[in-house]
Amino acid sequence: MSKQDSNVTQLLRNSELKDSLLQWEERYNGMTSKLEQSTKDLEKIRASATQSDSTSQQKSESLKQNNMMLGLVDVTGEGVVITAKDGQATTATDALSDYLVHDTDLREIVSELCNAGAEAISINNQRIVNTTCIVCAGNVISINGEKVTSPFTIKAIGNQERLYGINRPGGYLQYMKEYTSVELKKSNNITVEKYNGALSFKYATSIN
Repeated sequence: MSKQDSNVTQLLRNSELKDSLLQWEERYNGMTSKLEQSTKDLEKIRASATQSDSTSQQKSESLKQNNMMLGLVDVTGEGVVITAKDGQATTATDALSDYLVHDTDLREIVSELCNAGAEAISINNQRIVNTTCIVCAGNVISINGEKVTSPFTIKAIGNQERLYGINRPGGYLQYMKEYTSVELKKSNNITVEKYNGALSFKYATSIN
């Protein structure tokens, strides 16, 4: 092979190497670009997943709070426990009904507890909710459709001092103590059971 042919061959080889190098460079740049795009896409997915988790957690917490307000879950906390039971007549001429704890008495106690900021109330493990009815049913009292009798254990969760304040002079509890037995005490660990009935509305509808 002449020197001239050798030079031509070398030039062809160099040209092929350059072409090959350019091809590999283009492939490398292409792969680098794809890798950068994939990294960006992954970051978006992670951000979206984090946002989705946060939204889901917020919705879950909101649902939990709503259920607590509606009385659909057991709750625990500080508060007061009131025990009210029928009294005993002292003379034969006393009216026996005066010494009984009536449905009106329970409604008054619930009202005073609500005014004092109670967040959850139950009577003999019957949760008091917006639709609760406390009515006289013969010789017993009906709460949420369930019959309960004396003694009545009323549990209320809320600020202890404010709730305990319903035992004030001239208050309804003081009035009840003249004829019935009423005991009020504070507690740091009260559990109020959830409402077991079905909440339904006949007249109210949501506004979309």
